[in-house]
Amino acid sequence: METSNPMLKREAALSRDWAGAESMTLQGVINKTGILLLLCFVAAAYAWTHPEIRGPLLIVGLIGGLIACLVGTFKPTTSPIAAPIYAVLEGLVLGAISQIFEARYPGIAVNAMLLTFGVLGIMLGLYTTRTIRVTSGLVKGVMAATGAVALVYVADIVLGFFGIRVPFLNASGPIGIGISLVIVGIAAFNLLIDFAVIEDGVRNRSPRYMEWYCGMALLITLVWLPRIAPPPVEAAGPGLVLRRLGKCRAPTAGTGSPLLGAKLAITSLS
Repeated sequence: METSNPMLKREAALSRDWAGAESMTLQGVINKTGILLLLCFVAAAYAWTHPEIRGPLLIVGLIGGLIACLVGTFKPTTSPIAAPIYAVLEGLVLGAISQIFEARYPGIAVNAMLLTFGVLGIMLGLYTTRTIRVTSGLVKGVMAATGAVALVYVADIVLGFFGIRVPFLNASGPIGIGISLVIVGIAAFNLLIDFAVIEDGVRNRSPRYMEWYCGMALLITLVWLPRIAPPPVEAAGPGLVLRRLGKCRAPTAGTGSPLLGAKLAITSLS
C-alpha cells in the first residue's frame, strides 16, 4: 500500500521498530477503542438528559472537540490525553444533536446507533476475510471521494448562510436518499483504511501511544457514519454535518500516519 504520494506514505510513527519502547498491540487498540466509546457514550447520555443546557454543550463540544482532535492528530504523542478528551466532547455533541432529532423523529437515534455498529461489523468481516483488500488504489479512491464529500458539505454550510442549499444533498426523495447512501458507503470504506493502518502499526511494532491514536481514528469514523445517513424529511441541515476536520495534511516526520492523518482531517469536518 506504499505510494509516492507523501500524504499516503507510512510515517515514522507507524513504520519504525521503535527500539526500547513498548509496542502497540491489536488487543491494546481494541481496549483503547472500547474506553473511548464508553467515554463518548457516557458524555452523550449526559447531554441527552440535560436538554436545558444543550446549546452550551453543543458549542463546547464542537470547538473543544476540534481542538482536541487537531492536537492529537498533529502530535500523536499527546493522543493518550487528547483522545479521551475528544471522546467526551464528541459525546456531548452527539448527545445534544441526537436529543433534538429524537424529539422530532422518535426512534431515529437508536436506529442510527444500530446501523453504525452493523456497518462496523460488516466492514470488519470483509476486511478480516480479505473479501475486500486495501490496496493503494483503493486508499486513493476513498480519500478522493471523502475529500469531495467534505467539500460539498462545506459548500452547503457556507451557501446556507445566504439561503442557498446544494440540490438534493439534504432531500428525502429518491435522489437525496441515493446520494446519502453513496456517502454512507464512502464513510464505511474509511473503516477499511483504519483497519489497515492499525494492522500495519501492530506489524511494524509502532509505539504504544499509537493505540490511542488509532482508537481515535476509529471513533471519528464511527461517529461520522450516523451524521451522514439518509435523513428523514427535512431532518438534515448544516448543523448535522458540523464535525471537525481531524487532519488535512500529513504530519511531520515521526508524528504519525499521513494516511490516517489525511483521512481524519477530511472526515472530521464532513
